[in-house]
Amino acid sequence: MRNIQTKIIILLIAIFCFIPTAYSALDNDNYEGNIFTIVTGNGALVPPTTTLEESLQNKRTSVLVFYLDDSRTSKSFAPVVSGIKLLWPSEIDLIPLTIDELQNKNTNSKSDPAYYWNGNIPQVVVINGKGDVILNEEGQVPIEKINDAISKATGLESPEFTVSIKSFNEYNSEAAKDGYADPR
Repeated sequence: MRNIQTKIIILLIAIFCFIPTAYSALDNDNYEGNIFTIVTGNGALVPPTTTLEESLQNKRTSVLVFYLDDSRTSKSFAPVVSGIKLLWPSEIDLIPLTIDELQNKNTNSKSDPAYYWNGNIPQVVVINGKGDVILNEEGQVPIEKINDAISKATGLESPEFTVSIKSFNEYNSEAAKDGYADPR
């Protein structure tokens, strides 16, 4: 009996030694899951709560963010997108979109996000309630630039607080409101 238990234990140890470990990092192009859930802990950003078509119909400011879950540049930009949601929680329609569905899609409709995508990621497009493009930038766009475009698009003053990106480790970050101390 003892001999069988020993063999089972050795077999289990051998099996567990060959199971690959999970590794996630910001500096690779590997897919580890949705970047907003994994990198920022803000899984509420996806899927978007509204479509571009609905946002335009309601004459609201839209912020399109084109990204890929398996892109190091998109992973690095994810905390900025989360910060936009912190600064403008209900004043805009934040629409993060993975470009998987948009590739090779041609459209002339301004209510289709593919119309605005330039082919690179990350990309941010701010559209005012009239449908005018206020900002169309690719790459690591500073949150201040996006914030200024949103302010111009909405006609609202920028929030009185700023957002900083705080890293917990080599993979997880969080956007936090600086100077925000209102009691809950």
